[in-house]
This record gives sequence, C-alpha cells and structure tokens, in this order.
Amino acid sequence: MEAVGLATYSNSKPTVMSYVSIFEGLWRQAESYEELKVHEKMQKEFINIAAHELRTPAQCILGYAELAQEFPLESLKGGEVLISIYNNAKRLQRLVEDILDVTRIESQTFKIRKEKVNLNEKMRNAINDLKAQIHNAHKVKIVFLEPKQPIYVNADKVRIYQVISNLLNNAIKFTEDGAISIDINIKDKHEVVISIKDTGTGINPEIMAWLFTKFATKSDTGTGLGLFISKAIIEGHSGKIWAENNPDGKGATFAFSIPLNA
Repeated sequence: MEAVGLATYSNSKPTVMSYVSIFEGLWRQAESYEELKVHEKMQKEFINIAAHELRTPAQCILGYAELAQEFPLESLKGGEVLISIYNNAKRLQRLVEDILDVTRIESQTFKIRKEKVNLNEKMRNAINDLKAQIHNAHKVKIVFLEPKQPIYVNADKVRIYQVISNLLNNAIKFTEDGAISIDINIKDKHEVVISIKDTGTGINPEIMAWLFTKFATKSDTGTGLGLFISKAIIEGHSGKIWAENNPDGKGATFAFSIPLNA
C-alpha cells in the first residue's frame, strides 16, 4: 500500500491474476536491474584490472627495449633484459588469448578437439612449468599423488592443460605457506576426478556465488577470466567443475571431473 498508494479487494480470478501478473513483472524487472548493476560493477572492475594487466608488461617491454637500444652491449650481458622482455611478452600473450577465448565462448565458436590424452603426463608437465612461479619455494611444496597406472581420456590436450594450469596457478598465487596437494582418481569406473587442494587464503565469501563467472576476482593480479574459461572447457568435455573452502578453514579445493570416454 505504501508503494502503490491504494488497495483493492476482488473475488474475480481474472482481476486477481492480472494484478499478480503486473507485480510479478515489476519484481522480475527489479531483479534484472539488480543483476545488471552487479554485472556492470564487475565489468568496470575487469576493465580496470585488464588495463593494469596490459599496462604493466607493456611498460616493462618498452623500458627494457629502450635500455637495449641505448646500451646494447651492457644490456645483453647475462641475458636478463632478454629474459624480462620474453616473460612480459608471454604475459601479454596469455591475457590476449584469455580475452579471445571469452569472445569465442560467448559467440559459441569455442572448439574442443579431442584425442587420446595421458592425464598423469599433463599434470606433471603443468607442475614443472609452474614450479618457477613459486616465489617462496622453501615454504610451499607441490605434492602430486600420481596413480600407478596412466589414466587416459579422449580430450583436448591443450585445453585440459589450460584448465590444470589455471587451477594450479591460482593455488600457487594464494598459498604463502604449506602444501598444494594434487589427486587424480577414477570414480565409479566412468569418470575421472582431478582435485587441487591448497593451504592458502581460501575463497572470499563475496565472490563464492560468482566464482566461475567472468571478472570474478579478489586478487590484485589476474583478470578473473581463468575460471570462467576453465568452466567452459570442462563443460565442453561433458564434465563438471567446482570449488569449496576446506573444512579446517585452511585454503580451498578446486576440482573437475570428465568422463573416461569424454
């Protein structure tokens, strides 16, 4: 009554249903508006993060390139300048590829190319590639409980590696002390489950509901696209991906499953 300014009473079903329809429409409109506001806020945050992520490596590349031009002999000693240029160029490449992947997902042109893949081998490769990113290696250990026998699936080897790399990279980023444990298990003889458990800061409650959507991040680095892309990849393999904070309050566990005959 406070909102409308009047009240009505009727025993006529058509009249009552017309009012129900009107107010349901208003309610849905209000919900859509709230969702739009949340999405707009997340999009603005993403633009700020993406601008920062693009600017930082670009500035590093330009700075080192100018240094190499001005002092070519001195700057090439030890190869540090070239290594920094290469690393920052790779960082830019990853960001551009993530943005292109999101575009493909939304335009429904995202492709999955399946072949026989050894999951044990993919996990070992990802661990070896990412170990160098652990800045406090004396405090954080990666423990891979590798199955005795190789586990094979029909999957896109590049995309599966991308998912493993994304989840492992997140675990490394948010873990300052402790261990990152990786399991590969066959469940009910028809699907394989890969889980990555860390002892880091855990998942912020504010983004738990939005975790696998675009731009969902509480990190000072990253764009919040990795989990969104990972979800699309796993669902493209008829699988599932999920995450939860650990019961002991230390860290989180990210996991995904795909059929053995994916």
